[in-house]
Amino acid sequence: MDTLNVDSIPDMGLQLEGLFRQGTSWGFMLVKAVLIFLIGKLLINLVNKILRRILSKRDIDPSIKSFTASAANVVLVVLLIISVIGALGVETTSFAALLASAGVAIGMALSGNLSNFAGGLIILLFKPFRVHDYIQAQGTEGTVKEIQIFHTILTTPDNKHIYIPNGSLSSGLVTNYNVKLRRLEWIFCVDYGTDYAKVKTLTESILVADSRILSHPAPFIALHALADSSVNLLVRVWVKSSDYWDVYFDINRNVYETYQAEGINFPFPQLTVHNGIGWEETRRPNF
Repeated sequence: MDTLNVDSIPDMGLQLEGLFRQGTSWGFMLVKAVLIFLIGKLLINLVNKILRRILSKRDIDPSIKSFTASAANVVLVVLLIISVIGALGVETTSFAALLASAGVAIGMALSGNLSNFAGGLIILLFKPFRVHDYIQAQGTEGTVKEIQIFHTILTTPDNKHIYIPNGSLSSGLVTNYNVKLRRLEWIFCVDYGTDYAKVKTLTESILVADSRILSHPAPFIALHALADSSVNLLVRVWVKSSDYWDVYFDINRNVYETYQAEGINFPFPQLTVHNGIGWEETRRPNF
């Protein structure tokens, strides 16, 4: 039968004491890391609010404001992560060396985000659009809500938020509708035989009656085309961008009501079908 070695009892006590101390130390580091994370999150939220408040009071381009706030938030989060890792006992110098050694792999993994970051800088530098501009890009359109560090947020007319990478916006086709003046164009169709001079005079009176339509450049009216079933009238006017859609819809309604009141008809497509039975009978061979 094995006998208990009394000499080993003190060693076991020391080992247990060492494990207890190590566990206590790890527990303390874990609690410290959690506290640093929670306090850091509160501080980041506080700093973001203060930064946005300061930027909102400054006379700065809204695009720069949103980009700066987004970049500051990313930097603060990175610093918080490094602080939490340091609190867990990992030396930040070793961590930095590890990141440096893995720089190639990280660069390849983040190549898309880096191009988006560079795209954001290009947008801020050359200003193809700004916050509150209405643009069309990447198959969608909407009002620019924010230009963040990696993405630009568009708000569509039906209140959807679309996130478009800055890299695509800086290198792709962008149509900016935020200009002072825009040209409106209509094509009104009337029946053949309608007095063109009368139609033109009525249309001119409708345009003159609308004070939102600019006189310089002057409205343009011309006979656009002699189509299959209609005579097409081309109308072009210039308006302020803010009046674009209101003028468009109002002129549509006024033209329809005025033409109807004056007996000017709007044509509709007509198809004449000829019965070919007689022709087929004449072509039938005799047996």
